[in-house]
Amino acid sequence: MASFSLSEATLNALLAQWLWPLLRVAGFVMSAPVIGTRALPVRLKVILVLALTSVIAPNLAAPAGLEPLSGPGLLAVCQQVLVGATIGLVLRMVFMAFEFAGQFIAQQAGLGFAAMVDPASGSQVPVLAHLYTILASMIFFAADAHLVLIKLLGDSFTLLPVGPQGLTAEGASLVVEWAGTLFAAALVMSLPVIIALLTINLAFGVMTRAAPQLNIISIGFPVLILAAMMVALLTLDDVRTTGLSLFDAAFLTLRQVLEAR
Repeated sequence: MASFSLSEATLNALLAQWLWPLLRVAGFVMSAPVIGTRALPVRLKVILVLALTSVIAPNLAAPAGLEPLSGPGLLAVCQQVLVGATIGLVLRMVFMAFEFAGQFIAQQAGLGFAAMVDPASGSQVPVLAHLYTILASMIFFAADAHLVLIKLLGDSFTLLPVGPQGLTAEGASLVVEWAGTLFAAALVMSLPVIIALLTINLAFGVMTRAAPQLNIISIGFPVLILAAMMVALLTLDDVRTTGLSLFDAAFLTLRQVLEAR
């Protein structure tokens, strides 16, 4: 019977070919939207990491002269996890913009007390914010953004090859600038509802001055909630358009981050 044996060089080559994409994919799954949340079981995350690695690794060449247990190799390990986590984080920030928009509306409508535990983050968020997060997930999958994200993950090994040199300071500054624009995007999505609610509050103030005997508090609270729901429903198409533009901008930002030198 013929014996089967692998030399040390062959084992090191296989380890180098599969280890680097595994680390980057693991960092990506850890921070990616939807799949990186607490709602997805850990076993499914592990299966997803192995599945993506098995598709990406055979198409990559092992980096020459980079030993995983050497000093540069350990630095490269940290860099690969950081690169993958950055790819997922940039997209996850878009979902946070939707959540912020829902929180802004909930606070203005008096629905801040109506909170629930978000299964994605484990923290308490207003129900309206959770609704906007679900809407972001629907837009994400309906626009096939998840496929574009996986393709970008594979292209990242070409845009930013495996090595001790990972994300640059310029790339990190691009991520910070992108995070700053998302607050403005959340305000844009919630601004129509906020303006409508401020107008209603102004009308209630005039009514209070004109007829002090009216109990505006008991009347205004349900009116504010109903108006917020109606205006939010009427602006859903604009929210969808804004969300699509945010996802496009996120992919463009990711390419700029990976190509930054």
